[in-house]
Amino acid sequence: MAAADDIATAIDQVAARIKDLTTDPKPDYSVNGQSISWGSYLDMLTRQLAALQGAQQNLAGPFQRITRMRP
Repeated sequence: MAAADDIATAIDQVAARIKDLTTDPKPDYSVNGQSISWGSYLDMLTRQLAALQGAQQNLAGPFQRITRMRP
């Protein structure tokens, strides 16, 4: 399954980038009117990781919920 492999690779890459940003945090700054916000970048990566994990779960197949009826 190529799609599942691609998503797993993307998850690994995003998780590694998040690890890099959190182990060596950098301050936000502005250069010549262009601002760099590492906090916003980290938020975007976190949302992207959650979306990729959701896609990976959807690719895993349908899930069935088993419930028990009380007599």
